[in-house]
Amino acid sequence: MEPASANTGFYQLPPALKNQFLHDPMFLPANIARTVAPEITSLGDEVLQQHIFDWVTDAEKNQPYVTGSGRNAFGQPVNTKLVVTEGWRKLQEFSIQKGFVSQGYEIGLNQYTRVVQYLRELIFESSSANVGCPGAMSDGAARVLQHHLLNSKLSPEEQKVFRNAYDHLVSRDPTKAWTSGQWMTERIGGSDVSRSETVATYAPLPNDAFHCDPEEGIPHGPWSIDGFKWFSSATDSNMTILLAQTPKGLSAFYAPMRRYNPSLVASATGSMGGMELNGVTISRLKNKMGTKSLPTAELQLRDMRGWLIGKEGHGIKEISTILTITRIRSAISALGYLSRGLTVARAFAEVREVGAGCGKRMRLVDSTLHMRTLADMAVEQHAMMLLTFYSSYLLGLKENPTSALAPPPAIAAVTPPSELVTPLLRVMTPLLKAYVTKQSIPLIYACMESLGGVGYLENVESEYMNVARLFRDACVLNIWEGTTDVLSTDLVRALKHPKEGPDSIKALNLIISYGRRDPQGAHVTTQWEALRTQLDANTQEGLLPDARGILWKLAEILMAVLFLLDVKNNDEPVIQEMCRRYFTSRGIKTSQAMSMGKDRRTLELDQAIIFGVEHTVASSKL
Repeated sequence: MEPASANTGFYQLPPALKNQFLHDPMFLPANIARTVAPEITSLGDEVLQQHIFDWVTDAEKNQPYVTGSGRNAFGQPVNTKLVVTEGWRKLQEFSIQKGFVSQGYEIGLNQYTRVVQYLRELIFESSSANVGCPGAMSDGAARVLQHHLLNSKLSPEEQKVFRNAYDHLVSRDPTKAWTSGQWMTERIGGSDVSRSETVATYAPLPNDAFHCDPEEGIPHGPWSIDGFKWFSSATDSNMTILLAQTPKGLSAFYAPMRRYNPSLVASATGSMGGMELNGVTISRLKNKMGTKSLPTAELQLRDMRGWLIGKEGHGIKEISTILTITRIRSAISALGYLSRGLTVARAFAEVREVGAGCGKRMRLVDSTLHMRTLADMAVEQHAMMLLTFYSSYLLGLKENPTSALAPPPAIAAVTPPSELVTPLLRVMTPLLKAYVTKQSIPLIYACMESLGGVGYLENVESEYMNVARLFRDACVLNIWEGTTDVLSTDLVRALKHPKEGPDSIKALNLIISYGRRDPQGAHVTTQWEALRTQLDANTQEGLLPDARGILWKLAEILMAVLFLLDVKNNDEPVIQEMCRRYFTSRGIKTSQAMSMGKDRRTLELDQAIIFGVEHTVASSKL
């Protein structure tokens, strides 16, 4: 045998990824599913193209930086400039053109808009180099502005300003579209935004003052905002929604990132007038474990001009609209990373050979242990997909209360009446975000582990299989927009709220009671009744030490109910087996009819769960 060298000997055949679009029409009417499937399938192919991964690699390698020292050659203070890479800009343009934000505000799909929008976002997420983060905040900002444009008594000037920002946020034209930041976190409070040290003062400029944006005729905001923001992701954004203290309490504001300064020296020739940062100074960029392509900064605000959103003192209420969207999109991001990780793991299993004993070789796809490991991961992923897209469906219901479209038969039984949609979404949002982002991290790591040593590498030479990058980026998802403990506390507070809590419990009871209609669901409802007893018998303070356990148990009860619905809708043996395994893993008893013993078909069942029935030799028997 010839010895191997750096350029001779065995080379592993690279895995080839397949389109990860999983078409499950459960949350969509059949006609809508048929309409959107071709475009989403095409998107699934497009995000795997080499130029996309080249942009990702560029955005990761050439990270954002701030130019200069904050002063010119003569010591005069000047704006620093944030520089982002070409790959980041190209991915931003791609995201805008594909409408990952704007689709949520386009007409035609009614209450199913969010399901389709977030399914498309999930497919793009792992190829996005984190441009989905400003996308999520832009989505939330657009919703807040839309709400006030439709429902608030705005002055003509406020109407013009809010409409201008909203139109930019929902544009599919990269030359016109904006992204938004979301500035809440400060040194003193972290997730407790009530202790904000940023102060807003009502100090309108004279009527003859120059415009903030002369080209679009947008005036300066009447509020002057001063403070320091400790974490501000998407620092390259065009605008932000931020919190600041006013005499009446914590309030929400809209502020553009740039404003016109007629005294600004705009060029080396001495010409005057140009755009500068709107009272914002970048103190420094954060050096993070992951999301390195995403510019995150500490910002000092001095006379940042902004516009009040809603009423003074109602900042938490206003920002909660954004949090609902960003928390659901955090779950979408986690599942996007996990779905890509599993796609890579599947592809690797099809080409990697290992020892099978007695001098024999086999592919990992024929290893009973490896297939069982991946199948168990696929079951967990499927359960979280059900929970996530059910929550997306609820968001669509809330945003389209007058829609005449009937729910698909598959989920009519778990579609709450209109008066219970908001109370149900109130508890689903922290539950979803906490559970899915937390549970996805070890599963993404397991995808990395399934590749062996090559999975631990930063595979920038083969970016499409760089699961290490996905793992690093996923680790932030259960930190930002509320840590697991913060969200668990929020869930308990919502369930025990004296006014709104009973409606949330009523909505949950309605949804989970579906289990009573299914022979397999009796033990699911029994677990819910036990949890209800715990909630009823204890005060909010008494429940807080067990808040994580309560959140986990409730999430798994809901996923069990959704699995039962999935079985009823699909009636495929593979889905039935996935449901059985999920129930068993959660200690939920199943009937004999659902149970399947370990027989010679175990490997084929595992392969069918991982790859789909068509992949297995025994597919006709399943």
